[in-house]
Amino acid sequence: MDRSKVGELMVITGNSHPELADLIAKRLGIKVGAASIYHKTNRETMVDIADSVRGKDVYIIQTGTKDVNNNIMELLIMAYACKTSSARSIVGVIPYLPYSKQCKMRKRGCIVSKLVAKMMCRSGLNHLITMDLHQKEIQGFFDCPVDNLRASPFLLQYIQESIPDFRNAVIVARDPGSAKKATSYAERLRLGIAVIHGEQKEAESDMVDGRHSPPTLRSRTMDAARGMPVMTAKEKPPINVVGDVGGRIAIMVDDMIDDVRSFVAAAEVLKDRGAYKIYVMATHGLLSSDAPRLIEDSPIDEVVVTNTIPHEIQKMQCHKIKTVDISVLLAEAIRRIHNKESMSYLFRNVTLED
Repeated sequence: MDRSKVGELMVITGNSHPELADLIAKRLGIKVGAASIYHKTNRETMVDIADSVRGKDVYIIQTGTKDVNNNIMELLIMAYACKTSSARSIVGVIPYLPYSKQCKMRKRGCIVSKLVAKMMCRSGLNHLITMDLHQKEIQGFFDCPVDNLRASPFLLQYIQESIPDFRNAVIVARDPGSAKKATSYAERLRLGIAVIHGEQKEAESDMVDGRHSPPTLRSRTMDAARGMPVMTAKEKPPINVVGDVGGRIAIMVDDMIDDVRSFVAAAEVLKDRGAYKIYVMATHGLLSSDAPRLIEDSPIDEVVVTNTIPHEIQKMQCHKIKTVDISVLLAEAIRRIHNKESMSYLFRNVTLED
């Protein structure tokens, strides 16, 4: 490889997850670049990059946290500052992409993740590294390459090494929508699956959109005249488990865990059906609001998440939360992109369902 075509590697970070940036930089054998990101008294975001970025390949590490809007503005301003300072390339390392749950049209709103993608590309980012997007089609919103890494190998390794008697486990899909992911995990662990089906607290992104608004009197008369069929409202049956979990370890898998009420409700049903241990595995642990207390009081034995999002405060409030370090994967992705190497090695034995 022609080394003259590779610029100097530089890593800078915003305020969202400096601990992860330090881990990545340590694995790369470099120091995090000197950059100061702070807020003025009027809440405007100020960025001061002390080191020169001219002609360098800059990797900005910034993830989505509870302070999501500041996280986005910090990333945009850092990227634009590098762009106007003649950086050779600017790569955004965003383990959890903010607003990724708002990737569908709902209630006469808009597709917010499309807007965020456009802003990121216009700010100067010409490559993106992220992990376990809520919907993989979000990659199509960006006008630059997106590498969507997978955390499943790390979670599978945790199951095999840290769950005693995992051979007596069953992989559980919390709802029919996550059955593909559960099947992918089960096939690689050689385990069975179960699916929870029925009435649960719906996530905000799955609420009924505005296209079912009552029509006007005139349009109702016209529809009746045309013989339009009347749509029947969808009714879910009582919550139930499809599959045998009696006397087994139940392992629920999902891409993120934010509002834990649906997980707790599912865990209670699994406990009633005879599961003697219940684990929840997810890539992104947002754990918003009173999630630690709800987990602590629930039948869930462990919640295992990666460190894509900082959750040290939640861990102090709940001893059941465990963390898997994925900094080695992000560091290897940065190294391979920087050296113009293939990324396929990082996706070996990884399926589209992960």
